[in-house]
Amino acid sequence: MILMPRFLSVKEVPVLSWSSPNAFTITPSFASIFFLVVGLTLFGLGEALLIASGVGVSPWTVFAQGITHVTGWSIGLATFVTSLFVLLCWIPLRQTPGIGTVLNVIIIALVLDFLLPYLPTFDNLVLQIGVAIIGVLVTGFGGGLYLIANLGPGPRDGLMTGLQSMTSLPIAWVRSGLELTVVAFGWTLGGSVGFGTVLFALGIGPSVAASMYGLKIAFRKLESSELSTK
Repeated sequence: MILMPRFLSVKEVPVLSWSSPNAFTITPSFASIFFLVVGLTLFGLGEALLIASGVGVSPWTVFAQGITHVTGWSIGLATFVTSLFVLLCWIPLRQTPGIGTVLNVIIIALVLDFLLPYLPTFDNLVLQIGVAIIGVLVTGFGGGLYLIANLGPGPRDGLMTGLQSMTSLPIAWVRSGLELTVVAFGWTLGGSVGFGTVLFALGIGPSVAASMYGLKIAFRKLESSELSTK
């Protein structure tokens, strides 16, 4: 019998005390918006660390590179068009956009632009791989935070949660399968794949699932202890 960590069996985004009851609200609670912003900031930091590691970019960037190679578009335009296409895929998956969907694009882009010039780069391969691993873990933790806030996922995370709902497969499997598929298409179209790309593709699903599982356990224990002291 193969033993798997419990977080790999997570099949839904947990609902905690700071989760918004309605993803489409325009008046979220302070707690929901706080954890959303913190999560998106950490997500952007993780992506920036992966880029700074110098051992490969994220799967969706590889895909954008592939589109650029075929069409001659800029990487920005290719990324924008890809995001629009992914949002269109939300329609049959019955995903609901929200404030978080918009802030996902804005905050992550701002964090990348602001932090990248200040992050250290290394020539040592071991240090580069270490930075890439930290980047994947930070990205996963940030993703868990902002998904639990339930104010609308980003385009790619909405695709993940929609596919999970449709297939009933664990989130870690769905996300890893999605990232590997994107890498394969991007590489076929001419995008460049590095160690960090493969690490992100294989690690982001388990990292997001582990973060949600850990946050669920931690906050529910905290809430139980607060109730017992009253």
